[in-house]
Amino acid sequence: MGTYRLLSTSGLLGYGFPETSLKAGMSRAPDMIGVDGGSTDPGPHYLGSGKCLNSRMAMKRDLRLMLGAARSAGIPLVIGSCGGAGGDPHLEAVADIVREVAREDGHRFRLAVIRAEQDKAWVRDRMREGKVRHLRNSPPLDDGVVDRAERIVAMMGPEPFAQALDDGAQVILAGRSSDPAPWAACATRAQLPPAPAWYGGKMLECGATAAWPKGHDCLLADVVDDGIVVEPTNPERRCTPMSVANHSLHENASPVIHQEPGGVLDTTRCRFEAVNDHAVRGSGMEWRPDDVYTVKLEGAERAGYRAVMFCGTRDPGLIGQFDSYLASVRENVELKADAFGVPADAYTLTFRVYGKDAVMGRREPVTDTPAHELGILVEVIASDQETANAVLAIARTNVLHVDFPGRLCKEGNMAFPFSPSDIPCGPVYRFSVFHVAELDDPLAPFRIEHEAV
Repeated sequence: MGTYRLLSTSGLLGYGFPETSLKAGMSRAPDMIGVDGGSTDPGPHYLGSGKCLNSRMAMKRDLRLMLGAARSAGIPLVIGSCGGAGGDPHLEAVADIVREVAREDGHRFRLAVIRAEQDKAWVRDRMREGKVRHLRNSPPLDDGVVDRAERIVAMMGPEPFAQALDDGAQVILAGRSSDPAPWAACATRAQLPPAPAWYGGKMLECGATAAWPKGHDCLLADVVDDGIVVEPTNPERRCTPMSVANHSLHENASPVIHQEPGGVLDTTRCRFEAVNDHAVRGSGMEWRPDDVYTVKLEGAERAGYRAVMFCGTRDPGLIGQFDSYLASVRENVELKADAFGVPADAYTLTFRVYGKDAVMGRREPVTDTPAHELGILVEVIASDQETANAVLAIARTNVLHVDFPGRLCKEGNMAFPFSPSDIPCGPVYRFSVFHVAELDDPLAPFRIEHEAV
């Protein structure tokens, strides 16, 4: 096949896109519609909790438009990493929305649901066979880490998507997957080479981010034998050689080497040329298959329970000696919490001071801040919510009332934006599995379930 046209609607399912952009994209007769559904960017909470990243309302709006467009045109709708983290709860939540939209709008189609959440016994088997290795800065995986994980997902490549299409699926909802994999699957299945197919997916995974101005909008990519042509469907945006080259650096340790399931996309020799004032052609990308097929494993475990509080000050006397003031607050919290039975090693107390060093912490090079006001985020993590709440309450009182030299205000000198000021946040999670598993079969860990909707 000479050209395969891919349409991406947005950077993530539920981020939204202009309906006019979708209509403009459909007028160009794409061969498929897709959107990325998730990421590890928002942190481990969603994988650990099983909750979706975006609201059901927002996802349903996007899905209604995409499903209607795909069914009207008779082309596949393909979504990876459903619900944010791509575990079973996230996948089921998105599948339920699709079924609901189908009932409401009268659609009939064959749905494939591809599961990426892994049984822990399968992970242990891989470990014992020596087929799991840790990534940089991650410790080796052991049984304890596997047992504590709330859930573990494997990041699928394009093969499960292609298999689902071969089996007759018209709509594909997948669990955790490599961001470009859904598009790479459709293009390679249409007999296009893997290098431009993967690169097309790389451009499409974030919607119109490869265009100026950046925004959540639709992007078209034509995959051809020796490259791709990308362009936004919104006339207010345009792709330039700089914008497309810039996006190719996105989320990679190397600007030119992109490790994917089953191989490496090498963009060292890529060239970018303007086709017109809004479209760009990319060429020169290369694909090198790995000797051993690998997928990334992601898992999250519960780290405790969190409670937070926000306040702010514009007291110049306090701001001028803020470090010693915070040290006094921390000392008072430790003494008072210990008095009601909570020792310092039973919780973590963190102050993030916005206007001083909240973003970079100890790495902040600007130490002499000229700020006239500071915002303080106080966070407590403990083994249970009651303890976290109790320590936060003591921290709030001491942030408000601890004395300091030259203090003129004898009562509270903090402004609180909320009442109640203390916010219990519930469980907090951390990534515990960030490893790579070797596969004998790239389809084996991913269960494909078909149904008539």
